[in-house]
Amino acid sequence: MSLRLRLTIILGAAFVLLWSLAATWMLFDLRNQLTASLDQRLAASARMVAGLLVQLPRPQQGDARSAALSTEQLGIPDGLACQISSLRGEVLARSHATPDDEFDTQRSGFHDQLIGGVAWRSFTLARGDLLITTADRLDERHLLNRSVLFAAAIPVVIALLGSLVVLWVGVSNGLAPLRRMRSALAQRSVDAIEPLHIERLPAELKPLVDTQNQLFQRIAQAIERERRLTDDAAHELRSPLTAIKTHLQVAAMTEGDTARQALAQAEAGADHLHRTLEQLLLLARVEGRLPFDDGAQYSATAIAHLALADIPREAQARVDLRILGEVSERPLAIPPALMNAALRNLLENALRHTPDATTVTLSVQQQGDRVCFSVCDDGPGVPAEALAHLTERFWRGPGSTGSGLGLSIVRAIAERCGCELVFANGQQGLCVTLRAGLQRDIAT
Repeated sequence: MSLRLRLTIILGAAFVLLWSLAATWMLFDLRNQLTASLDQRLAASARMVAGLLVQLPRPQQGDARSAALSTEQLGIPDGLACQISSLRGEVLARSHATPDDEFDTQRSGFHDQLIGGVAWRSFTLARGDLLITTADRLDERHLLNRSVLFAAAIPVVIALLGSLVVLWVGVSNGLAPLRRMRSALAQRSVDAIEPLHIERLPAELKPLVDTQNQLFQRIAQAIERERRLTDDAAHELRSPLTAIKTHLQVAAMTEGDTARQALAQAEAGADHLHRTLEQLLLLARVEGRLPFDDGAQYSATAIAHLALADIPREAQARVDLRILGEVSERPLAIPPALMNAALRNLLENALRHTPDATTVTLSVQQQGDRVCFSVCDDGPGVPAEALAHLTERFWRGPGSTGSGLGLSIVRAIAERCGCELVFANGQQGLCVTLRAGLQRDIAT
């Protein structure tokens, strides 16, 4: 069922119900008012006849003038029955519309009675020694009621049908922006990722279009990340694979130390290739917003020890871990796997660019609700103009042997988790600071 039909049925059913209730109330009240008006007509006619009888000679029993009293003399409208009788029940005068059988005049006021098989509505008024009875037929009343109610019901039905037509047209016009959105989406090509622009949208549909455009933007970013990963992999893996293939060919064609040296170089190339692939996949996962939260929670000091344990054992001796001041044991507000990867890449980058005899310092210090992890080395530092390029993919400084992805991964982790990453040249070398937030204390 379409949305237009569903809305029309729901609103139309509500309209029909409300109109039916209003029409029933109106017609019921109209019927009561009409009945009251007809009763008032009977009472007014009886009082009018009573007023005329005061001016006319009173008819006597057996007087021929009794039969001579006409409707014109009594002033009774055509179709209205009128009977004048004495207190003893003698009929003194009657109108032409009065039935042959006498009306029951024992009770004053209004009452229904059956005379000659015909139902009548009568009103009896006592005036002196006379009883004046006016009446009209109930079947004629019912016919008049039906005619009046039918005449009143026709505009109601027409208005109701017109309302349903207007409702259908209004719902159709109201849903026109949705049809324009559907047409715009249907006309787009399969690979189109441009934002959707539709003019004259109501305020209720703008959030939907904005959400749709955000989805297109995320799809475009995902496609761009996939393209960059493909280009990076094709560019960076071609050289190591060629080198490995060359060393294996040399090993196959030679013997002795030359062959062993070629195999060792091929193994080193394979290790470098494996490391580059791991870094590319980690960067793709971080930028692709894939989940890293495994439910584990670590404090800042625990993360620092974990990152230190992940670097090669011979390099751990060159790292000086310093816990400055009191550091909260609350868990970090960042997945431990990402924080560990960021610190590990910072340590490996610092160790790679400093002489073997120097020390790399990893400092942990709390500042309010954030913890600062600082990795400082004793290397030559980085030129000021090169600081902005440190986090670019595959950017390598002079003499660098790394993959050029470590600091790009740290930047991607910082952007994803809301951390602050700062590069600065210290007195002896480069110092990189990563500030991460702590989880809120539930007890407070």
